[in-house]
Amino acid sequence: MYRFLFSSKWLGYLLLAAIFASACVFLGRWQMDRRAETLAEINRVVTNYSAAPVPFAAVRDEFDQLDPASEWTQVELKGSYLVDGQRIVRNRPLNGQPGYEVVVPFRLTTGETVVIDRGWLPIGNKNPGSPDSVPAPPPGDVTAVVRLKHPEPELQRGAPEGQLASIDLAAYSAQLGYPLLTGAYGQLASETPPAAEMPMAFPKPSTEEGTHLSYSLQWFAFGVLMFVGFGYAARQQARNAAIDAEDDDESADGALHSAAAAARRRPSPPRKRKKATAEEEEDALLDAQGY
Repeated sequence: MYRFLFSSKWLGYLLLAAIFASACVFLGRWQMDRRAETLAEINRVVTNYSAAPVPFAAVRDEFDQLDPASEWTQVELKGSYLVDGQRIVRNRPLNGQPGYEVVVPFRLTTGETVVIDRGWLPIGNKNPGSPDSVPAPPPGDVTAVVRLKHPEPELQRGAPEGQLASIDLAAYSAQLGYPLLTGAYGQLASETPPAAEMPMAFPKPSTEEGTHLSYSLQWFAFGVLMFVGFGYAARQQARNAAIDAEDDDESADGALHSAAAAARRRPSPPRKRKKATAEEEEDALLDAQGY
């Protein structure tokens, strides 16, 4: 009944179904990997974002190479801002609005220098390509609480003077002409004393998981449904073949019955008369003459 499945046509259909299902499994696993990354980021935010700040000495090594598990950790820094090294980072959207971020070198009391991202500024209306004004950091000795962030890669694009294309700490250090700790930078949480005017503070990162799980389940379901559809098509093909076979048998039986009926209705051929004997011919002749 299902021998047609071994035909080249149906084997080709099966191969296409297998290829499509494999692609669905790949996409489903990719979405699961994205979900795992998102959950890891959520765990870092929940664990580190609002935890009590730790002193710089306790996490000094993180500024050489930041452990991903330590991202968003709050660190207390003591020192002063080097205002001459202040830069704005271009093309930094926030809540769908284009703008900039303000980064400033911060000289620690230990003599080392880190970078602090003080916040976000909108695009200005006075000078195209720059904010209208950049709030100055507080002068003198400052205690700043920052959250650790990974440096960004170098982008293959330039930036106007006084601006950076990305928070690439190595390139920033080369531009300044003095060394920076390039394994991490700090996103400002608070500073004492506070500045008279501040850039806009960064919002807390989202802790929503998103739609990765539902998308992955949908892809897996599509892969299964491909084989379900193949099985349904094969069943329909087998049913149609069975119906066609029954119709052929009924047609053959009808033809036989029709032939038999026609044979019964056909008139019988006339019987062949037996040849008369010589005596019968003589009697018939005498009868004709009246004897």
